[in-house]
Amino acid sequence: MPLDYSALSSGESALADLTEAARADIAALAYPDKAWVKPVSGPDGDAAADVLIVGGGQSGLTIAAALRREGIANVVVLDQAPAGAEGPWVTFARMPELRTPKITVGMDFGIPNLGVRRWFETRYGRDAWTSLIRLPRTDWMDYLNWYRAVWAIDVENSTVVTDIADAGGLVRVTARQNGAESIRYAKLVVLATGSDGAGAWRVPDFITAALPPDRYDHSNQPIDFTRLKGKAIGILGHGASAFDTAVAALEAGVASVDLCFRRARLPRVNPHRYIENAGIMTHHPLLDDTVRWRIARHFRLNDQPPAWASFERAIAMPGFRMHAGSPWLDMALEDGRIRVTTPATVLHFDHVIPATGQVIDLAARPELNSLHDLVARWQDRFVPPPEEADAGLGQLPYLGDGYEMLPRDPGGPDWVTRVHAFNALSTVSQGPHSTSISGHRHALPRLVRGLTRRLLLDQQHELIAGLEAYADQDLPLPDDFEAALALNGGRPA
Repeated sequence: MPLDYSALSSGESALADLTEAARADIAALAYPDKAWVKPVSGPDGDAAADVLIVGGGQSGLTIAAALRREGIANVVVLDQAPAGAEGPWVTFARMPELRTPKITVGMDFGIPNLGVRRWFETRYGRDAWTSLIRLPRTDWMDYLNWYRAVWAIDVENSTVVTDIADAGGLVRVTARQNGAESIRYAKLVVLATGSDGAGAWRVPDFITAALPPDRYDHSNQPIDFTRLKGKAIGILGHGASAFDTAVAALEAGVASVDLCFRRARLPRVNPHRYIENAGIMTHHPLLDDTVRWRIARHFRLNDQPPAWASFERAIAMPGFRMHAGSPWLDMALEDGRIRVTTPATVLHFDHVIPATGQVIDLAARPELNSLHDLVARWQDRFVPPPEEADAGLGQLPYLGDGYEMLPRDPGGPDWVTRVHAFNALSTVSQGPHSTSISGHRHALPRLVRGLTRRLLLDQQHELIAGLEAYADQDLPLPDDFEAALALNGGRPA
């Protein structure tokens, strides 16, 4: 059901009131939120961050808010995107609505005035929420921007982290912003880089070998569809991004879209819905390695289906054709057009868009330049039966229960444990979607416990001195109070 935008102006004014109500609720539930981490200076003389978060999207914002609730005052958030464009929601994500059920909670910490439902009802009205099936994608981005404003989280945008390295008890983070390089120091680092964080979105080699770069785009990158108007487009893949891209291309005026995929039939079942229960999402890291491996492998073999809204829209659009059981066997330029051979036929396109997912490759991530050879991988700690081998999953880090990296070799560098991977790198260790919207409620407490635990243990040997020096009085009496009583027979003067 289309949203009624006529009430938007009054909703925007009501959002100002909701902002203040949310802040009041946060303050009412804040105790004990006082800062407790001892400041430490980096080699440059500036104060090191208690926690530096790489990524200012939905996970980065929620982590920053959660740390504030735990009394972690010095938190730095960096994001490579411009302000308001963090995450995929207004860049390469093209679906009309989120796949996640609208009732999902987690970012709100149990505070209704901070949740997306109250935000949506305030903006559009309660009837709009009642009739809504899933949240529109752009509204989710608007909610995240509002959430950031409620908490007054300072995100340093347009900042690309190029390396994370040891700094003798701290972590050195090298970043580039507007062409200038900077170095920060932090006690702990959290990678909140979402699905991008495990590797790269790569166009398959057989396409790059056959075509010049201006004849293809990857679906998980921004695409200028206006330059493709009137052209015949081939899309390879059956997932959400394939159908979302098909719809976006046809709406932009391409002549046709042929969507091809290897499987004989589209997936019907979404395995994510099965594991969305408190037991698995809370305690997944406690499962033995074999179970965790098999869960991750099941998700690799049994993809979730495309979202219904995009699928329904695509198949109804003139110019859309779907070809199941049609892998691309061969590709070549022929008289200025792209010839693609499938098991059933030969197709001709002007442009192709592979929607083939991500290649797991830690070395492709610049922030992991100094890390990727030092951290334990699943292939280092677990040997599956031959029939369950998966080279891609084996490349992922074998993480601790707080999402922390672990040294590859016994006695290896301890500094790697100061880096926590709250992104796609955690897929096997922590669960296939523990860092997604629906996982935050159960996964975020594990991460925050891991961070606060390490910060406390770092300063445990200073606790006794601090305790002994603590002198804030609960009973404000003069030093001579007892002596004065004694002179007056035990009675106040």
